[in-house]
Amino acid sequence: MRHSTVKSDSLLLLTSLIWGLAFVFQRMGMDYVGPFIFNGIRFALGAMVILPFIFLSKTKQPTSQQPTAGSKYLFYGGMILGLSVFGGATLQQYGLVYTTAGNAGFITGLYVVFVPILGLFRKQFPHFTVWIAALLAVLGLYFLSVTESFTLVFGDMLVLFGAVFWAAHVVIIGVMSPKVNALKLALIQYLVCSVLSIIVALAVETITLEGIIQATIPILYGGILSVGIAYTLQVIAQKKAPPAHAAIILSLEAVFAAFGGWLVLNEQLGNREILGCGLMLLGILVAQYCSLRKRKC
Repeated sequence: MRHSTVKSDSLLLLTSLIWGLAFVFQRMGMDYVGPFIFNGIRFALGAMVILPFIFLSKTKQPTSQQPTAGSKYLFYGGMILGLSVFGGATLQQYGLVYTTAGNAGFITGLYVVFVPILGLFRKQFPHFTVWIAALLAVLGLYFLSVTESFTLVFGDMLVLFGAVFWAAHVVIIGVMSPKVNALKLALIQYLVCSVLSIIVALAVETITLEGIIQATIPILYGGILSVGIAYTLQVIAQKKAPPAHAAIILSLEAVFAAFGGWLVLNEQLGNREILGCGLMLLGILVAQYCSLRKRKC
């Protein structure tokens, strides 16, 4: 049992590393192509990576583990999730044009705090520690992103709104995933995001083959590793990993994003920004208090 937990935690750590470094490659990609065509191609690639796993997962499962909802529920659910992924990915990618990979990683991590807050709309009242976590996160965001003239950096604001979409995605998928095939659901949502992104790109962006070729490495990383492989690793790992372990380990993507931004893009963090990152990471961890204590939030 301990061996399986260690294995699952290792896979989750690898997942958070892939997702954290993805911010670096997404930032690099913006030097060559627009946000919409970047997302359109990378989510199409992610869907292609997931497709073989769907065929491999067709082995017979116990009746108790089979999806309980029909294909119509799966289709409409995938459409709704695709819209939320489109919103989150678009705002995040546009935000990366105006902010650093490190900032984007930490601010996106706030979805961990937003999830229980959005639960209020479903009459799920969070534990008081969630409000402490939210306060820490907001205070951290202030030090990280608010300038001395008390204005929020535009790119950080976009990524912040994107984190709300990611939180909504987590809430919705938590309701739907037990009733449908998780990989098929992922495939539909990624295809929806890809199609919408490409349609908007054709309407508002100047797309060149040269730009796409120059952005090949960031697009391949974002599509194959970040969208396709990392999602699959998460699904495999969370079959054995306790939820608290999973949430905390995955939140480390913010740390890896900041480290990757410093190592690859030479992004620097001053004392004020480091304090902000520390407070936000503390808020993310405090938000998991209920899971750690096995208490109802």
